[in-house]
Amino acid sequence: MTLNAASRNSAGSRRSNAAAAAVALLLALAGASAAAWVHRNGWTLYYGDAEAHLNIARRLVDSRTTGAHQIGTVWLPLPHLLAAPLARRGDLWQSGLAGVAPSVGAFTLAGLFLFLSLRRLSGSVAAALAGTAVLALNPNLLYLASTPMTEPLALACFSGLLYFLVRFRGSQRTLDAALAGLCALCGTMTRYELWFVLPFAAGFLLWSGGAARWRSAAVFALLAGAGPLWWLAHNWYFYGDPLEFWRGEWSARAIYQRSLDRGMARYPGDGDWMLAARYYLEAARLCAGLPLFWLSLAGLLVALKRYWAAAAFVMLVPLFYVMSMHSSGTPIFVPHLWPFSYYNTRYGTGWLAVAALGCAALVMLAPVRWRAWAAAAVIAAAVSSWVLKPQPEAWICWKESEVNSVARRSMAREAAEYLAPRYRAGAGILLSFGDLTAVLRLARIPLRESLHVDDGLEFHAAVARPDLFLREEWVLCTPGDRACRAAARLQRGPRRYECVKILAAKDAAGLEIWRRTGQ
Repeated sequence: MTLNAASRNSAGSRRSNAAAAAVALLLALAGASAAAWVHRNGWTLYYGDAEAHLNIARRLVDSRTTGAHQIGTVWLPLPHLLAAPLARRGDLWQSGLAGVAPSVGAFTLAGLFLFLSLRRLSGSVAAALAGTAVLALNPNLLYLASTPMTEPLALACFSGLLYFLVRFRGSQRTLDAALAGLCALCGTMTRYELWFVLPFAAGFLLWSGGAARWRSAAVFALLAGAGPLWWLAHNWYFYGDPLEFWRGEWSARAIYQRSLDRGMARYPGDGDWMLAARYYLEAARLCAGLPLFWLSLAGLLVALKRYWAAAAFVMLVPLFYVMSMHSSGTPIFVPHLWPFSYYNTRYGTGWLAVAALGCAALVMLAPVRWRAWAAAAVIAAAVSSWVLKPQPEAWICWKESEVNSVARRSMAREAAEYLAPRYRAGAGILLSFGDLTAVLRLARIPLRESLHVDDGLEFHAAVARPDLFLREEWVLCTPGDRACRAAARLQRGPRRYECVKILAAKDAAGLEIWRRTGQ
């Protein structure tokens, strides 16, 4: 290599690094600005799942019985482990910001990895910027990135996996396979769709790995497979069933079956592939916006010709959701289709990686000298619907969280206002965790003051034999749950409980506060 060539390569590398750094900075600013705006409007914990993720993180560091069992089951642990150090601080827990910081960081990494992937695939900075921008400027993803939800972290892991697989295709280095494995490991500890992706990623390494393909695939499998294996072991050790998360009391399948047993109609798409695909695509359209959705379909056709393996790979997450709707009792409800309500519409954000790849491919159709203008045109078209109608009411993820949380937020706030001035430190509160934990957060009562289901034997003894083991002064419950039934069994005698507050709201289970009135 001549000195001039080496100098040109060095300058090109510096420009490449500078572009990536600029993209990362812009992504971080966008995520932080969105999070600040959402927090200022009081929307951070509208999602019930956001409240739950935040409180699980808090109980890891603030419980009567801290330890690995507080991780629980069903929900994977990485989001809670990342938020736990921040959730230790009472102000960050009470505001919800302990769970927001990891989401903003994940949003930044997701966009950066996607930019790097698209730049390698297309060889064009303009195309990569277009694909990254349509993802980063999506208000539904920005809203999720402003809350303690798990989708931004899953997207970061998936985008990192995509990037290192793309890089491995050119380098053939086992190191890149290992880095892909680490991204996959984090993903499998975040959301279950990354479990589904693993065999396809390993198959890609075997297909494209050349002489080192078996070693690279083995390294990837050892790292990526450690996540599911650990989760199976965790469920077996603490719950006696390695598949507790799949078929246990609080699994999606079990909750669905209980609802069916009570006479509820089957979810749309259950056992019907076409209907499942239709509902998912409707959620994807609502999350992406109509212009971007049609751009993504056109771009996908182009991407399948230019880099079909990457295009097929980003389709795996949408495919997982369709399969889950068909076979696993996972619903998606959209407001214009039966049952005309909102539920899990955020799963449609899984389409945004498809949209990003498709938009980058569309830019590549333009001649080199026109690609910057083509990128600007694609971005403008993709965000046009959000610019023309900038109100949060148009953002399906925000709207779902707002509509579905009105009763929960109202009751939690009223219960906290009742409990806060009356509760004395050390009195103790029995509850089943879940949505009720928001009352403690709002009342500024540490979780270690409560006895909840993840405290294990002490909780189960208290609800099974309250006459012998229930010592908490307060019981916070929903009508008919285990804590409620335990308090109701002690309405007579020297140590008795009285229901002192009943809260009810339309389309909600209600909330009761009981207090011990005897010794």
